[in-house]
Amino acid sequence: MTTRRTRPAPRPPEGTPPRAELARQARAVLADAVRIAHWAADAPGQGTTAPLAAHVLERAAAALELSPAQVRAGWDRARLAGLIELHGGTARPGWRLRAWDRDDSAVLRGWVALFDAWSLVHAAPAGIEAGAVAEAVEAVPQVLSLLQLSAGPVTVPALLDLLGQRVAELREERCEVPLGPGSPATGDPAGPVAPAEPARRADLNALLLDWALEGLAAVGALTLGRGHATLTPLGNWAVWVKLEQICVAAQSPAGNIEQSAADMLLGCARLTPGPARDEYRAWLAARTVGSAVAELLAVARGEDALLRGLAFEALRVVGAPAEPEVRSVLAEPSLRPYALLWLAEYEGNDPDDAQDVLSREEATWLWVDTAAAVADHGETGLLVRHLDTAVQGTVPALLDEVRAVGHPRTVQVLVALAAAHPDPALAKAVRRAAFQVHTGGT
Repeated sequence: MTTRRTRPAPRPPEGTPPRAELARQARAVLADAVRIAHWAADAPGQGTTAPLAAHVLERAAAALELSPAQVRAGWDRARLAGLIELHGGTARPGWRLRAWDRDDSAVLRGWVALFDAWSLVHAAPAGIEAGAVAEAVEAVPQVLSLLQLSAGPVTVPALLDLLGQRVAELREERCEVPLGPGSPATGDPAGPVAPAEPARRADLNALLLDWALEGLAAVGALTLGRGHATLTPLGNWAVWVKLEQICVAAQSPAGNIEQSAADMLLGCARLTPGPARDEYRAWLAARTVGSAVAELLAVARGEDALLRGLAFEALRVVGAPAEPEVRSVLAEPSLRPYALLWLAEYEGNDPDDAQDVLSREEATWLWVDTAAAVADHGETGLLVRHLDTAVQGTVPALLDEVRAVGHPRTVQVLVALAAAHPDPALAKAVRRAAFQVHTGGT
């Protein structure tokens, strides 16, 4: 027999601040968003699925002593960072808001969610076609990589050169014909592309680079100087994390018997099913059935989708004694899909066939909830592969139904999926859907 050796977690670049300092910086970037999230959470019914209504904007500005523009920007950031979630017309605190002052990891994940959504935070210049904007967004990771590898200021001309090269590569990969006289897109048979076309493309790239750099600066990922840009410690760390594809290891399962349900479930998150069930049994054996089931369901009602799924896995180990309590939560929308699957398996259905008990809407809601768990705690590859589990069969149908299902994490899930997917065309469609949900458009 051989012992499987695991790759040690890579160390961040020399000079990277400790996580506590990075979290402090992230809290500073999102300070106004946190204030607005607390205000929205304490004022039921103030939230809307579209940007804040004028009368709500005025009340928030007066209460928080901020300008309406600051409130609007903070509201958008709070939603994108998972600090608030919208349920119908009511804003509720997201799980990150409740953990904000005590959990540095939650803070950093919230900031990374905002970082991934930079193109939603900072509106693209008016008058530029959506395809050009999408190309720039797809090229930005290469720009960020250059900034990270340079470990210091990089001149704007160097960044512009890289952006132009990457955009040209994207267009070549798609076999797109440049617009201009003589191109099929214009229908002009006059001849080859006019000499002015390269200059027009260069001007457009310069405008899009300025927009991208301003958007990344707006979320605290970089600073802009006279003719150069530099990653902030937060931005440098985030790009390094994405390049290295670091997954934070879950805590050891040892000692979970004494932990709360939430900590126990987190400790078991990366265990295989067999060892996880053993851990659940040990934890349950130290408690009365009633108190254990109540604690697991309380965790399932929280905002962390990973813990929701794991709580029902632990309830499967409980078995028959949990059945009345599981049946009692069928009226709760966030728990209903999980409870239906639990009951179907409890009643003897094959786990592979249990999905048939879910309506189309319930299955879509569960897909988004599971995607939220993967986005928060998993690898980007898992999020991409999660597409194959959707019941819709096609990405356009999935996006249509995801937009309609009203899950509070829809925007964040779509932004994360667009950032992770290797297919530029599909990523563009997903990013457009995220924008439509974020703005309340169609």
